[in-house]
Amino acid sequence: MLIERLSWDEAQKLADRVFLVPLGSMEQHGPHLPLLTDTAIVGEISRTVETRDPERVVLLPTVWLGHSPHHRRFACISLDLRPYIEMICGLCQSLVALGARKILLLNGHGGNDIPCKAALRELKLAFENRPDIYIVYAAYWNLAAREFSAIRTSPRGGMGHAGEMETSVMQVIHPELVRMEKALADGPLNEGPYRVADMLAGQPYHLVNEFDEISRTGTIGMPEYASREKGEQFLKAAVEAVSAFIDEFRAWRYQESAARRPES
Repeated sequence: MLIERLSWDEAQKLADRVFLVPLGSMEQHGPHLPLLTDTAIVGEISRTVETRDPERVVLLPTVWLGHSPHHRRFACISLDLRPYIEMICGLCQSLVALGARKILLLNGHGGNDIPCKAALRELKLAFENRPDIYIVYAAYWNLAAREFSAIRTSPRGGMGHAGEMETSVMQVIHPELVRMEKALADGPLNEGPYRVADMLAGQPYHLVNEFDEISRTGTIGMPEYASREKGEQFLKAAVEAVSAFIDEFRAWRYQESAARRPES
């Protein structure tokens, strides 16, 4: 169900649905991919998820404005940290006022991670007396991490920013915007166990870098491993992983159960 196509009285009858909010960005993705890459990918995944289950998923338009200041020396349109947090809070508060009880913020851009988690903390305080409200944040590549690991052919470090996965998927959904002749591996690829950037390999520390400090071209990863065939596999895996999570998320009632539990 697409929320923008509903009338106000229809929109107020959706409390039992999962509200799916895709979060993208408008930022550089190396010389071979367009600025809309994150938005295009998470939007495509979300549209397909909604198409599979339109009676139980309410899809919002993809939020193309992300938190991307680390890309500013290449190219980006970005919100600063606090305005982004406030945007996420306002968006979720509006959905709750509409009647939403289950909200999934599906992320498509790594830079949105910190402000989204901060927003969830603020929202938990705002709705501290509402155990029936569940607001979840998840990145599609984390939900599909096992499947992505089985599909990839690049070594560790190959799937970062504009690397194997994103380039493969864009070859499927926007092949006219992919310039493979400009695709080159870049970023911290073989600089020791603590200096490898890969979306499927978490680092045991946190450090803030500007993108031009870790990449000459704006790419982190190995786009030369990309293919349309793998792009179709990555998309299918992401859709199935997000759908499976929504199926479980829809049934969650544990907060209400804890709230009703008598004190010992």
